[in-house]
Amino acid sequence: MNLQINTMVERNRRIVQLEGEVDVYTASILKEALTPLTKQNNVEIIIDLSHVHYIDSIGLGIFIGTLKAANKAQSTLRINGANERISRLFSITGLDEVIEIEADKREEV
Repeated sequence: MNLQINTMVERNRRIVQLEGEVDVYTASILKEALTPLTKQNNVEIIIDLSHVHYIDSIGLGIFIGTLKAANKAQSTLRINGANERISRLFSITGLDEVIEIEADKREEV
């Protein structure tokens, strides 16, 4: 029930590092952090899930909403560092077909 969010700006990239859980209790905090980024045109939004171990359906909805808003602003959304469980969740729901997902490199050894 805890989520820490750190956002960094690099030229046209917005890197959002998350730590904790993305669920019904933290979704509003995440949405509040991502919404301003989706209002910027032609940026790449990268969400780093390296330190996220759990995402529920509400959290997935936040990512879908972020993707839609980013597309409207002619921006892109990419997710990095997803562990095996979270990568599988994106695959099962079909979100890996519309959001670029890069798995956690540490697990591919």
